Amino acid sequence: MAAAGGNGGSGGRSCFVLGASGETGRVLLRELLARQLFARVTLIGRRWLGLGEETGAAVEQVVVDFERLSEHAAAFRGHDVGFCCLGTTRAKAGVDGFIRVDRDYVAQAAELARAGGCKHFVLQSSRGANQRSRFLYLRVKGEVENLVQAVGFDRCTILRPAVLLCKRQESRPMEWIAQQFLGVVAWVFPTAYSIPVEMVARAMVASVLQPGKGKVEVLENGDIHKLGKAVSQQGT
Repeated sequence: MAAAGGNGGSGGRSCFVLGASGETGRVLLRELLARQLFARVTLIGRRWLGLGEETGAAVEQVVVDFERLSEHAAAFRGHDVGFCCLGTTRAKAGVDGFIRVDRDYVAQAAELARAGGCKHFVLQSSRGANQRSRFLYLRVKGEVENLVQAVGFDRCTILRPAVLLCKRQESRPMEWIAQQFLGVVAWVFPTAYSIPVEMVARAMVASVLQPGKGKVEVLENGDIHKLGKAVSQQGT
């Protein structure tokens, strides 16, 4: 698949974003709109989002019931690229809910996207993702990576960021403490244990701008840093 054009080079292309209400998704949306890579950006989610200054004619929203996602196949039709930042936590959704959101919803959305003509699927996963991991979070992330790859997109980009540094809208005290510590560590070892959420979003955008290195490309934390930094230096 040809890479998207430069700034302002939307060329009538379309993309969708899953998980636009999350930390990475919100930053990703800002990046997509600022760079004008797509003529149409569709946000697919379980609720309508109040976008404020991010609203624009290029943004569409489709509210879906993820438990009956097959009934919303139309939302996934006609897109060139799909970005997926969908996810929850075990603490918030329970074990079954976490598996359903982070694996089942994502895998089904990928299948609908491929059937609808999507050529390039960009998935935010996690550092250490492995379907054989004894840790639930990493095992589920590894499983969904494999399921998405098996869908057969022309191109699939998987990002495996380490701990995300961001200002969350929801309160997670222990995570906040960890972020303060990792924020200091990042000054010394910028790619070792953490990554700013802005860097992840920029790398997702950059993966569309540059030619792929094969049908499936997995970007580890250090790769995400390099790619995100490169596209940020290009400006908007």
